[in-house]
Amino acid sequence: MKNLKVARRYAKALLLIGKEDGQAEVYREELEAFSSLLKANPDLEAAISNPIYEAKGRQALLRSVVEKSGVSAVTASYLLLLFDKGRIGFLDVITSEYKEMADELKGIARASVSAATELSNETIEKIRSGLGRLTGKEVVLTVSQDPALIGGIVTKIGDLVLDGSIRTQLLNLKETLKRSEAV
Repeated sequence: MKNLKVARRYAKALLLIGKEDGQAEVYREELEAFSSLLKANPDLEAAISNPIYEAKGRQALLRSVVEKSGVSAVTASYLLLLFDKGRIGFLDVITSEYKEMADELKGIARASVSAATELSNETIEKIRSGLGRLTGKEVVLTVSQDPALIGGIVTKIGDLVLDGSIRTQLLNLKETLKRSEAV
């Protein structure tokens, strides 16, 4: 929980800079790219974030990687600040929080839809527009297939889950029958 608070604070700080200079989306892309770079290279991530190694060496390595990555001066300074404050290990969480805040700033909501079968483009568009009316935002959908649902769809947007799957309906029916047998 504490890590999430720290991540939000650092993400918000960068977002405020991005709002001010109009580069919020650029910083988002750079954070995502740098975070992905570290995820793809766990040895590099360990060498930068593990306090078992000497701080000056880790900082020099980070500075070198940042310079070679070609990120903007603001993102470079931000990453070095994270290192100086001992928060570089939270980069993945900070990036995730930043993406959410940047989406909020742009009026975008991200949602996922799981369906038992492949959905037509028309159906996907209807779901997108319905969620857009529900949230008052532009909705970016991620669609996936899950045969275990048997039929119907499950939609997740933020903390809201709309479950219209046959699997859930059958489970609910099973629980109702169990309760009625117990009476």
